[in-house]
Amino acid sequence: MYFKPKKTGAMVVSSWGALWGLILMNIPMHLALGMLAWRLSPAGVELFSTNMMYLLWGVLLLLFTVQTQQTWRINVEHLRAGVPEADKYSFKQVGILNIAYFATFGSELAVVSMLPLYFLETFDGISAVKAGLLASGFAFMNLVSRPMGGWFSDKFGRRKSMLILIGGLAAGYFLMGLMDSHWWIPLAVLATMACSFFVQAGEGAVFAIVPLIKRSMTGQIAGMAGAYGNVGAVVYLTVLSYVSYSMFFYVIAASALVGLVAVMFLDDPKGHITEVAEDGTVHRINVG
Repeated sequence: MYFKPKKTGAMVVSSWGALWGLILMNIPMHLALGMLAWRLSPAGVELFSTNMMYLLWGVLLLLFTVQTQQTWRINVEHLRAGVPEADKYSFKQVGILNIAYFATFGSELAVVSMLPLYFLETFDGISAVKAGLLASGFAFMNLVSRPMGGWFSDKFGRRKSMLILIGGLAAGYFLMGLMDSHWWIPLAVLATMACSFFVQAGEGAVFAIVPLIKRSMTGQIAGMAGAYGNVGAVVYLTVLSYVSYSMFFYVIAASALVGLVAVMFLDDPKGHITEVAEDGTVHRINVG
């Protein structure tokens, strides 16, 4: 059964508090792009001029203003008309998944891009090719980790699985922060792969919950969570440009702990959810 969103052009929420939450959650996505423009200006790699950076900032501010106006217009009309009980959902769930994906997929993107250089500069006597091969173990775990995250979520409960996986992610990055040139290289690779398992299984666990929040808005919720993964990558790589490798891993571990606290407030979907299909019929879908 296809459940089509009742409104297009902006995510529809079911309370005034959720509307303000949605507007606030849109801010980091624009700030991340602004941060990227700043790093590409003379303040960073100097890919373009300072004037171009200011121009891009102006464009981002305009886009945010237009997006906010559209979000407000669509939702105010919707909320004033009254939200049927069958259409209500908790936007808190969306915000928590955004934070979780910031720490999981955001850290994956950041670490995959820097890990070959990390191995090359940390361990003496290895070539660039060997460093790349050693670092590939992090990405290799994707073959099994993401599906396993979804399986854990279905088997042991969504919230419990998320807590375990993000907790493991935080511990894994803390362990990577302890690595130095004195480590046995195979042990360093195993530690990297173990951390990667929790990172990517956490991503799978996030998307195991996405369609259970509001089925007719699965695409919008998934898109927003995915965007927060890219926000995380920009933030983490910006941090890396100012700190040591060890501190970089510690920062990710600390942010994962913030995600862990957020997940504690996640409502584990159970029982059933009510959805209104495109033809107006109401369906009760069993969950858990």
